[in-house]
Amino acid sequence: MIAENFYVLLRLNAHFCEAMAFETKNIGTEKAFEKAKYYCAYQERSHAEAKKKLYSFGLSKNEVELLMSQLIEENYLNEERFAIAFAGGKFRVNEWGKTKIKYELKQRQVSDYIIKKALAAILDDDYEKTLKRLAEEKLATLKSEKNIFTKKSKLQNYLVGKGYEFNLVAGVLKDV
Repeated sequence: MIAENFYVLLRLNAHFCEAMAFETKNIGTEKAFEKAKYYCAYQERSHAEAKKKLYSFGLSKNEVELLMSQLIEENYLNEERFAIAFAGGKFRVNEWGKTKIKYELKQRQVSDYIIKKALAAILDDDYEKTLKRLAEEKLATLKSEKNIFTKKSKLQNYLVGKGYEFNLVAGVLKDV
């Protein structure tokens, strides 16, 4: 009896969730534009993120395209500015390499030209210093590892996983 009631509740809950997922009410272009301006002013956004947000307001394709052009015109939305801020932040805060940053920007549907500009904004000197510092910090955690090949392998996997290019990682491994 309890199992039957539980099953019925689960089915009702699933049905309710499905109904809510497909029901997006159109809030109107004026209200959507105000919300989109706030959304884009709060933090730099890619065009894909802004478009997704506008569609979440229940707007049609034409309305979304119109509002996107208005956001770009009024400089609330600038994909180059977004890419440079994203790349710089991920490098400085998360210490990601250019490969990982490039992959993430592609996932956010940023053009290759803008990705190149964003990666060029990362200074090579800072990039190499960060790579060497990360290698030194990781080596300090691998002191107990006796086998030099295992140590190098773990260091290589760590640095490549952080998104640093293999040729730069190989250069760092020569010094180990």
